[in-house]
Amino acid sequence: MKKSLVLGFFDGVHKAHRAVINSALECSDNVTLITFKDSPAKYFGANIEYILSRENSIQKIKNLGVAEIVELDFPKIANMSADDYLKYLIKTYNPISISTGFNHTFGANKKGTPDFLKTNAEKYNYKYIYVPPVKENNEIVSSTLIKKYLSDGNIEKANSLLESNFILEGRVIHGAKIGRTIGFPTANINYPKEIVKIPFGVYSVLVYIGSEKRYGIMNWGMKPTVNNTIEPVVEVHILNFDDDLYDKILRVEVLNKIRGEKKFNGLDELKAQISEDIKQCSKL
Repeated sequence: MKKSLVLGFFDGVHKAHRAVINSALECSDNVTLITFKDSPAKYFGANIEYILSRENSIQKIKNLGVAEIVELDFPKIANMSADDYLKYLIKTYNPISISTGFNHTFGANKKGTPDFLKTNAEKYNYKYIYVPPVKENNEIVSSTLIKKYLSDGNIEKANSLLESNFILEGRVIHGAKIGRTIGFPTANINYPKEIVKIPFGVYSVLVYIGSEKRYGIMNWGMKPTVNNTIEPVVEVHILNFDDDLYDKILRVEVLNKIRGEKKFNGLDELKAQISEDIKQCSKL
């Protein structure tokens, strides 16, 4: 079966990424996506924070109908010329089409541009599919824009561009158990190190426990009222749920921000505020 190629990193697999992937799917049911194990920017010393874990991004790509995902090791090809890299793709995959976004580059000194792919299309007998910028409210949809929304706490805008919810995932760890003493038990996880940081505060969330889905509220921060942590932590109170979750993997989908982090005058005031936070969550 004829194969279409898609080139890119696709962190988050947002609306613009989907446009690129769908352009290949329109050419062939047999689509191979060529990507990297880590962002190429890490190779050049950049401190990278991702929108989603690589596992979650890969799963989103598979769900779109991509037949094969190839994760290359960028350092091994970093110094390869654009000509050599294209020859490698042609020899290995013999594609009928190659799709990229408008700003995709590859090869040493970023010589592999959309114009380069267009110029070589007839020579190597493939169709080059150039996908122009996707815009939302006059802004170009990009991973950078989504990261900015997340960093600003504008979760709903970020989720809209992702066309899915921002995800935090981790193994449930033991906490101080103060939430249980005031009637709001929590499941605690560490914030994934390489995921973009949202502001400290309280959020409405969906929680997946295996295949079971429940609503909850999440506090992310330093817990200033009880002042018993030196590192920020994610605490999730799952509505109408009180089972033991220790050591289980918790998938938390963040829906919106309810409020910023605040220090209260004691546990009674904190308890009252949590009740109000739950009311906000219940309105979703």
